[in-house]
Amino acid sequence: MTTISVPLSASLMESVENLIKSGYGSNKADVVRRAIIRLAEEEAVNDVLRAREEISLGNGLSGDLRELIKTIK
Repeated sequence: MTTISVPLSASLMESVENLIKSGYGSNKADVVRRAIIRLAEEEAVNDVLRAREEISLGNGLSGDLRELIKTIK
C-alpha cells in the first residue's frame, strides 16, 4: 500500500473530522479512501450515462465487433 501526503485547508479538515464523527469512516485515511472510491464510482456511472446519451443521439458504434476492432486499430 502506498501512502500520500495531501495538504488540506482548515475547512476540508473540518469536513473530514465531521465525517468521522458521523460514522462515514473510522479515521482520516478511511474517510479519504471512501471518498476516492465514491468519486471513482460516480465517474464510472457518468461515463455510462454519457455513452447512453451518445448512443441515443446516433453517435454510437454498431456492427460486427471484430470489424469494429479492425477500424480502431
